[in-house]
Amino acid sequence: MIKRSLGDKIFDACNTIFLCGLMLVTLYPFMYVVFASLSVPSELVKHSGILWKPQGFFLEGYRLVLKNAMIVSGYKNTVFYVVVGSVLNVFFTSLFAFVLSRKDLYWKKHMMIMVVITMFFSGGMIPGYILVKELGMLDTRWALIIPGLIATWNLIIMRTSFQSIPYELEEAAKMDGATDFRVFAQVILPLSVPLLAVMFLFYGVGHWNAWSGALIYLQDRDLFPLQLILREILINNQTSETTLSSASSDPFLGEVVKYATIIVATLPILVIYPFIQKYFAKGVMVGALKG
Repeated sequence: MIKRSLGDKIFDACNTIFLCGLMLVTLYPFMYVVFASLSVPSELVKHSGILWKPQGFFLEGYRLVLKNAMIVSGYKNTVFYVVVGSVLNVFFTSLFAFVLSRKDLYWKKHMMIMVVITMFFSGGMIPGYILVKELGMLDTRWALIIPGLIATWNLIIMRTSFQSIPYELEEAAKMDGATDFRVFAQVILPLSVPLLAVMFLFYGVGHWNAWSGALIYLQDRDLFPLQLILREILINNQTSETTLSSASSDPFLGEVVKYATIIVATLPILVIYPFIQKYFAKGVMVGALKG
C-alpha cells in the first residue's frame, strides 16, 4: 500500500470537484430539454431560472411529434443516410487506408501529401454544388453520401492503425495463397474491430447530425433528413399547423413540441452509444500508437 501524501489527497479532492462540476455543466442542458419537453406549456412559460424538474407532466408534445408526417419521413431518411452512408464510408475508408499502409506502395509519400492537403484546402461550396449537379446527384440521396465518402482524418487514423499490425501475419497469409483483398478482409479487418466500431460511430453521428448538405443539394422534402426538419422547427419556427391542429388549446404548445422534437432526434444516438462505448477509447488509442 502506497502512503498518500496530503498533496495527493488535496489534488484528488479538487479533481473530483472539478469533474463533477464539468459533468453537471455538460449534463444540465440536456436535462433542461428533457424537463421542458415533459412540462405543461403554460407552466413552462411562467417558469424562470434553473429548471430542476418538469413543470407538471405533459406528454402531448411527444404524441404530436410522433404524429407529424414530416418527422416520421425525416426519421426514415436519416436512418437510411446513417446505415447506408456509414457502411460505405467505413468500407471505402478502410480500403484506401489499407492501400496506403502497404510498405511496397509506389508514390506512397506523394499520395499521402495529396491526402493531407485536402484537410486544409477544398474547392468550396459552389464548386461542390457544380460537381454534384454535373454528376447527376442533385436532389438525390446520394448527394449526401458520395461527396463525403472518405474523411481525411479518419483515413489517417485507420492507416496508422493498419501499419501497427505485424507484417508477419500478412506474410503468413500470402504464403498460404491469400490475395491482397483476402488479407484485407480476413486478417486486417478482424484485428481492427474496435477501430471499425469507432469509425462507424464517427461517421454515423456525422450523418445523423448533418443538415447543411441537404439544405444545399435537396429540394424534394420527402428526402429531407430529420435534422433539416428539426432546423425548420427550431430556427424558422415552422411548427406544423397540421401537427398542432386538434391539439390542446394552450397557445404555448409549440414550445413544448420543439423540446420534444430535440429529444426524439437525439435519443437514438444516446441509446446506441453505451453499446459501443467499450470500443471507443480502445479504438482511438489503437489508431494513435504509431506515427
